[in-house]
Amino acid sequence: MALHRKLFLPLVLFSAIVALAGCENGPAVSGSFERSYNVSGPIRLELTNAAGDVDITGSADGKVHVHGDVRASGFGSDSPQKRLDETVSSPPIEQRGDTIRIGKEMSRMRNVSITYTIQVPHDTEVNVTVASGAQTIRGVRGPVKVQAASGTIRVEKIERDAQLSTASGSISATDIGSAVRVKSATGTVTVTNTRGDVIVDALAGTIHISRPGGRIEADTASGEVDIEGAASDVKAHAASGRVSVKGNPGADSYWELKTMSGAVQLGVPASANLHLSAEATSGEIRTDIPIVIEEQGKHSLRAHMGSGGGRVDVHTVSGEIRVSGTN
Repeated sequence: MALHRKLFLPLVLFSAIVALAGCENGPAVSGSFERSYNVSGPIRLELTNAAGDVDITGSADGKVHVHGDVRASGFGSDSPQKRLDETVSSPPIEQRGDTIRIGKEMSRMRNVSITYTIQVPHDTEVNVTVASGAQTIRGVRGPVKVQAASGTIRVEKIERDAQLSTASGSISATDIGSAVRVKSATGTVTVTNTRGDVIVDALAGTIHISRPGGRIEADTASGEVDIEGAASDVKAHAASGRVSVKGNPGADSYWELKTMSGAVQLGVPASANLHLSAEATSGEIRTDIPIVIEEQGKHSLRAHMGSGGGRVDVHTVSGEIRVSGTN
């Protein structure tokens, strides 16, 4: 599990920011601000937020519009009202050339949360880091990079690649024009309709991938892997959980489906051309579609479908393997 440790440690360190940025009990006051910035050509948006949701949407008017809903609370030498007034009158936003930076060092925003609603030109690259809060990004060219300690991440209609990571919260990526890379400590990961590769590393949680446009690497320590519409290379691994892959491997594709504890389900059309190697250390191997058996043991099977072609290796230590047909 060295790979998972490499994933887990940076996310745990990042989640410690939440404690620094958290709001104490005490009186609370609220306010808001609006700012607009003229830009030309492709731009880069960088946002850092201690607490609060973030919603970023591509627009067509060639400006950056920032709306912030601010809440200040807690005790201390500065009253909540003073912190609110300072934030509203001088929001943490700066423009330098083609870069818009929003947010300050998180420790300086103690007991202040800001919920952002932002409109940007379509041709925008986005880089967001949030300690606590939901994030939604849609309708920009990208690339998009998002990090969160706690909160859901949703990205939609991004033309370039998306790189997403969270310590706690679900991740959803839909209609992505290039590669998607996800790192998650806990939470469901859903990736739908991509044109590039999909790479997901998770410690705990279910991984759903459908209509991928490239190769797939999906790895979870505790949870299920569910893939539909696979056509290129697939590596789907689960330490504890079910692995299910449906699709049609290409002539040069390699599928590697493994789980330590759980069933493996393989779904392919009856017209598929592939070589199959399956091993269930403690469990049965069942096939519901016609295959040509080359070698068969109590817990192993070698076979092919059609004229052969793509290579499919399936392995489980504790659980059954089932091969069935798809439409």
